[in-house]
Amino acid sequence: IDTSEAKNRKVVAMKQFDLEVPETAHKISSDSWFQVSFVLTTSINSAYVLGYSGTVMVPLGWIGGVVGLLLATAISLYANSLIANLHEFGGKRHIRYRDLAGFIYGNKMYRVTWGLQYVNLFMINCGFIILAGSALKAVYVLFRDDSVMKLPHFIAIAGVVCAIFAVGIPYLSALGIWLGVSTILSMIYIVVAIVLSVKDGVNKPSRDYTIQGSSVDKIFTITGAAASLVFAFNTGMLPEIQATVKQPVVKNMMKALYLQFTAGALPLYAVTFIGYWAYGSSTSTYLMDSVSGPLWVKALANISAFLQSVISLHIFASPTYEFMDTKYGTKGGSPLALKNILFRTATRGSYIAVSTLLSALLPFLGDFMSLTGAISTFPLTFILANHMYLVAMDSELSSVQKLWHWLNVCFFGLMSLVSAIAAVRLISVDSKNFHVFADV
Repeated sequence: IDTSEAKNRKVVAMKQFDLEVPETAHKISSDSWFQVSFVLTTSINSAYVLGYSGTVMVPLGWIGGVVGLLLATAISLYANSLIANLHEFGGKRHIRYRDLAGFIYGNKMYRVTWGLQYVNLFMINCGFIILAGSALKAVYVLFRDDSVMKLPHFIAIAGVVCAIFAVGIPYLSALGIWLGVSTILSMIYIVVAIVLSVKDGVNKPSRDYTIQGSSVDKIFTITGAAASLVFAFNTGMLPEIQATVKQPVVKNMMKALYLQFTAGALPLYAVTFIGYWAYGSSTSTYLMDSVSGPLWVKALANISAFLQSVISLHIFASPTYEFMDTKYGTKGGSPLALKNILFRTATRGSYIAVSTLLSALLPFLGDFMSLTGAISTFPLTFILANHMYLVAMDSELSSVQKLWHWLNVCFFGLMSLVSAIAAVRLISVDSKNFHVFADV
């Protein structure tokens, strides 16, 4: 990818659209690349990593899972690099994904991209609320053997905590020290999961690693797992994260991405592979449900997963918060001013309330990963990234490079369609086993 400033400033032969882009009410260009890398690594090492042994490795097996995860890492780094290098395309900075799409394609794609991104982030946030509620329930079950409190109750508690945190943190850059806290929390549940899995794996020498189900079931579960693979590494909001980094924005963002996809990915690999090694095809979609060990250790890991989910949700909800604050918020004043706190309480509280209600209604965690990857992560991170770069840099690309990007667009378009069908089927199957407000 050519990142030279001269080519970034060059106006390519394309139609320019008159698109009104609002100024943001949030702080931008204030963070170091190192802080931004913590935002990225927090997103991929969230409590979702406790599900990949069951939702990725079990359907794909050793060969498919390992190769698939490594390929997903490389492909995701490449796609994110394309987006990062378009951040200052056309001589202006695009601080939102939809702004970049609108500048390249026009008003219609501005709205389509915003719709895709909103669905992507909303479903990810619902998944985080389900995760947080599941972690709380896991702590409860460790110490009480009754059914007084069910999963929907814990999801509701998680929603309240997420709303309180959202009101207290006005914008993404304000996370600051919370990113360090998130990293510590991540390491707690990852290390605990690894240590307990190794202990169980050593004491249980026979494991079944075969891919379960009929031939038809295998096709659909493998396709759904592919969607989960791309979900693992992609935020769907890279321009919004890049907006917080200091100049030079492209160079600094690439540093953050390289750290995310190297050292930042190692904990994800470790817990995913070791969890599957220990339990094989019987691995749970929430690894802490499979491990055995001291109650207080498992409780500590689950509480850490709960708290980390609250912080991660705030990252993925920040584009929605930025939209509400910019369009409807009171102009000026300190973020801690009473009028701004009341505004955030009303708007963010309502958003979290709707997310919590949907999460309690349909608490199918694995299905959320597959469907989100299919209908929004594939189009946003792979199809749009390649096509936007193709259109924006058309005059700079050789015929071979153009063919490469078109092949990517077609391939990931097909993957998106097939994965969506598989995810819908998975939800249909699971819906027969669970009722509304199910205690999964």
